Amino acid sequence: MTGRSPRLGRLRRVVPEGRTTRPVEARGGKPRRRGTQPKVVALGGGMGLSASLTALRRITGDLTAVVTVADDGGSSGRLRDELGVLPPGDLRKALAALCGDDDWGQTWARVIQHRFQSKGDLHEHAVGNLLIVALWEQLGDHVQALDLVGKLLGAHGRVLPMSAVPLELQALVKGHDPARPDDVDTVRGQATVALTPGEVQSVHLVPHDPPAVPEAVAAVLDADWVVLGPGSWFSSVIPHLLVPELLDALTETKARRVLSLNLAPQPGETDGFSPQRHLEVLGRHAPKLALDVVLADEAAVPDRASLTEAAKRLDAAVELAPVARTDGTPRHDPELLAAAYDRIFRMHGRIGPWR
Repeated sequence: MTGRSPRLGRLRRVVPEGRTTRPVEARGGKPRRRGTQPKVVALGGGMGLSASLTALRRITGDLTAVVTVADDGGSSGRLRDELGVLPPGDLRKALAALCGDDDWGQTWARVIQHRFQSKGDLHEHAVGNLLIVALWEQLGDHVQALDLVGKLLGAHGRVLPMSAVPLELQALVKGHDPARPDDVDTVRGQATVALTPGEVQSVHLVPHDPPAVPEAVAAVLDADWVVLGPGSWFSSVIPHLLVPELLDALTETKARRVLSLNLAPQPGETDGFSPQRHLEVLGRHAPKLALDVVLADEAAVPDRASLTEAAKRLDAAVELAPVARTDGTPRHDPELLAAAYDRIFRMHGRIGPWR
C-alpha cells in the first residue's frame, strides 16, 4: 500500500426497488474484526484489470489478481506459439500495476513493461514476458514463478492465471464479413475477436472445460470482495465465467461481488453497447451468477433507469461515481476509482475501516 488517501469522489447510489443492503454475514460469511483489511480478488485482463489493480492496491494489502490466459497477439502470442507456454502479457501487466509508487516499484514497473526495438527476433518482446517465461521453464510451476516475480518487484498483491493451460477464445460474430452482414461466423483468437468489425453474439473457450488454477479458486472462495471488470468485455471479462471451476467458485463464494463497467464501448468488440447491454450479455453467459454492486461512471450512463433495471435482474444495486480521468480520455483515474471501491466496500460490506 502507498499510504496515500484516495481523493474521495461523489458516489451516488441507485438501489432497485425492494433491494436491501446485506452485510457480509447475511451470506454466511464470518464477521471480520474492525480494522482488518478486506480480502479482494480482481478478475480480468489487459489495461482494464491494470486500472482496477492500481486502484485496489491503494486501499487493501490483501489483493489477488486472477488473469485471463487467452491472449494470442503480439509478444505473448509469439512466445505462446514458439514455446507452448501460457501467454504472459496480461500477467505481466497485472504485476506492473501492483508495483508501488516508490522508486523501486516504478523502476521495476517500467523495466518489465519495456519492449525491445530492433530489426531482429527480439523486436517488440516485453522484458517482463521473457522473465516470466524463463522462470516458468526454470521452476516448472506457473504460480511459484509468478510469486517469485512479484517478490522481486515488491508487488502489492498476488497474480495468478485463471487456468494453467493456454486457451483459445472463439466468438460467434454477426456481420464479421461486411459483404455478408446477416451471416454469423466463428471468429477465432482473442486478438481477432477484440477487433472484429461485426457484432459479437457470444464467446466460448477451447478447450470448453479448462481446469482452473486451484489457487485462483481458493482465493475467490476465501475473499471478502470479488471485483470483475473493467476491461474488454468479451475477451477479458467474460472468459472467467467460461472456466467451470472458477464460475462455480464465483457462484458459491460468500464474498460480495462488484462489477465495474467500462467508461465507453470498445471499438469493434462492443461498438454501440449501452451500459445495460454489457450486463445483459454477461448474464447470458453466466445466468446463475448474481452480483451485489454494479459500479459505473455517472457521466457514462445516459439511461440510469434502464441500467438499474438490468442490474436488478442480476440482484445488484447500481453505484454511480466519477471515476474517469479529467483529460477526456476513456481511462479510469486510479485515485477516484480507489475512492469508489473504498466507499462501496464500506457501505455494502460493513467490515471497515481498513486503513
